[in-house]
Amino acid sequence: MIFVTVGTHEQQFNRLVEKIDWLKKEKIIQEEVIIQSGYCTYIPKYCKFSKLFSYEEMQDYMKNARIIISHGGPSTFIMPLQIGKVPIVVPRQVEFSEHINNHQVDFVKEVEERQKNIIAIYDINELENCLVNYDRIVSNLTNKVKSNNKKFNQQIEAIISNLFS
Repeated sequence: MIFVTVGTHEQQFNRLVEKIDWLKKEKIIQEEVIIQSGYCTYIPKYCKFSKLFSYEEMQDYMKNARIIISHGGPSTFIMPLQIGKVPIVVPRQVEFSEHINNHQVDFVKEVEERQKNIIAIYDINELENCLVNYDRIVSNLTNKVKSNNKKFNQQIEAIISNLFS
């Protein structure tokens, strides 16, 4: 399953939703697609969708998805990273009236260059190739997804233990 989320920003992100729907229509995407479409004005015809999902539903879809495609909002594309998945991140762009400025583009470029653990798509026409070659692209990333939760928990336990010793 592929899960797509455009976030909850009040401007449309039709460019992404239309492209995904077209890829499904053309059978380039063979598997089920679920889209959180937010304020998009385009209504998907070939994919399952809902304007919004609860936080729990989002977590469940991300957990069960083979591929997660996200807008460039950090709180959204960090979710798949936290569960060990590499998201495809398509930042909203001001030139398509998807946001008020290009801060998502700037932020995604920084994360892509520094962390090397997301796949960034700036030109929507690159999405098809990315989906077709997703597994190969992920295997070639130089920085695999890491979680510091275990180390953090160990450090907190040590601090608490020292407080009560």
